[in-house]
Amino acid sequence: MMERRDFLKAASASAAVVLTGTAEAAEPVAAGGGKREFYQLRKYHMQTGPQTKVTDSYMADALVPALNRLGIAPVGAFMVNFGPDTPTLYLLLPSTNVELLATVDLRLAQDAEFMKLAEPFWSAPAAAPPFLRVESSLLAAFEGWPKLTPPAASATHAKRIFQIRMYESPTYGAHVRKVEMFHHGEFEIFQSTGFGQVFYGDTLIGSHMPNLTYMLSFPDMNEMNARWDVFRNDPAWKKLSSSPRYGYEAIVSNITNLILTPTAYSQI
Repeated sequence: MMERRDFLKAASASAAVVLTGTAEAAEPVAAGGGKREFYQLRKYHMQTGPQTKVTDSYMADALVPALNRLGIAPVGAFMVNFGPDTPTLYLLLPSTNVELLATVDLRLAQDAEFMKLAEPFWSAPAAAPPFLRVESSLLAAFEGWPKLTPPAASATHAKRIFQIRMYESPTYGAHVRKVEMFHHGEFEIFQSTGFGQVFYGDTLIGSHMPNLTYMLSFPDMNEMNARWDVFRNDPAWKKLSSSPRYGYEAIVSNITNLILTPTAYSQI
């Protein structure tokens, strides 16, 4: 049986093959440099009611500080504004240590301060659960965008919104071509048309595979709509998207598109 450490190494190696297995590699956009990150993306399905306060307190007072003590930072926490399954809380955990992300709950249980503060959430009665279910996926950062890049507004908790987009592909070959497309011009087009690019991740473990996820940031909805109008009409985008290799219908079978608002305790 494959040991956990061996599996994680194999997953990391597979990600490298998928994300770099192209004939030519575009020059990476400056996004922090250094070692490539991994992301655990959690999706807490919730229900409206008083128990949401238990979840907020848990995240703000117990979980986010404990994750920071483990070296997982910055932690993103976002509520869905537009999209299905509201209320839903997204939690983004970045780290260059994939084993840390895979074992984070076991490590949290060894943190006495965390366990004390987490008690109302961890031991909530079945009749009043603080969430319904949690979905979790593990992603590897794209080679051309190896590190998460929070918008400047995150530092001051200024007004900002986020757009998270998930592209499913019909085959693994199509998925690789879509990842390649980002590395052969799409990063640069987003940059030149004024988008805030937060992260790009290839899903290693999760549902609806093969797929990728990326996040963009904007000051508000009006700015988001304006940026997309510029993007769609950009000559470089029209040229790239008209390439037979990157034809939309051939490489993307479904898109999930959500608008998110950061919580008061989000560090992104």
